Amino acid sequence: MTSPSTAPVDPVSADPNAERRAEIRQTTLARLGRRKLTSRAAQVACVAALVAVLVPLFAVIGYTIKRGIGAWSTGFFTHLPTPTGISGGGIHNAIIGTLIIDAMATIMVVPVGVGAALYLARTDTRLASTLRFGADVLAGIPSIVIGIFAYTLLVVTLGHFSAISASFALAVLMLPIIVRSSEIALRAVPKDLLEAGAALGMRESTVMLRIALPFALPGVVTGVLLGVARAAGETAPLLFTAIGSQYWSISLTRPIAAMPLVIFLNGIQAYKDLQQIAWGTALALILMVLVINVGARVWTARIRRSMR
Repeated sequence: MTSPSTAPVDPVSADPNAERRAEIRQTTLARLGRRKLTSRAAQVACVAALVAVLVPLFAVIGYTIKRGIGAWSTGFFTHLPTPTGISGGGIHNAIIGTLIIDAMATIMVVPVGVGAALYLARTDTRLASTLRFGADVLAGIPSIVIGIFAYTLLVVTLGHFSAISASFALAVLMLPIIVRSSEIALRAVPKDLLEAGAALGMRESTVMLRIALPFALPGVVTGVLLGVARAAGETAPLLFTAIGSQYWSISLTRPIAAMPLVIFLNGIQAYKDLQQIAWGTALALILMVLVINVGARVWTARIRRSMR
């Protein structure tokens, strides 16, 4: 009876792929250091880019706080403007005017912008491509040109400056931002959800309104906020449409005060008290936009949790 052989077994002969795997392992180990170095370099570059963005942002906010916080008082937010040289003036009418103009512009543009985004998200026809190109071109038009357009179309036609003209000009500014950002959000909806709705016998319009739009609502709200943030700080369109006012007015057909106009008109004056009001108004405008953004983010987060 012969005993089994105790001679060592060659791993290469036992596994013909062992040599190839060993070669791959050695190559991987040799390149591991280079990959780690590349990863570290990419991380450092990303952090540097983040710092490059945040430093100017905090510098602008910090400088605005330093120059504008001294103007804040109860009377600053509750009183009307006073003549130059008389203390105690405020921007109450400008705050209300800004809220009216921006709210009306949002009401004007959101149905049109979201409706256009729904159409663009479900089709790729030549008309859709033309609309996308038009939205991109409109986004690059200077705001002063849009102000002149609103002046020619509404102010000249109506015969006077008004809050409606200002809201229309800001709505035109907001439109391309809302359309393109909402389209991107709608195109990000999983196709499985859309196909499930179609399988249940829903019409395409019903699928987009009942399934796609609620799912993409956080992205749509983000687009609206971007549009509002841009419109809230625009001055040139308001110079041609709202023109500003030193008096209390909430009429939609009369000239109306606005915070960007206060910043512009007071900021170029030689009087230090007016310049102080301009800086305080700029700080209040930044805070207003911040509150709107945070509030909308919290609201969309609650909607997303309820959808889950």
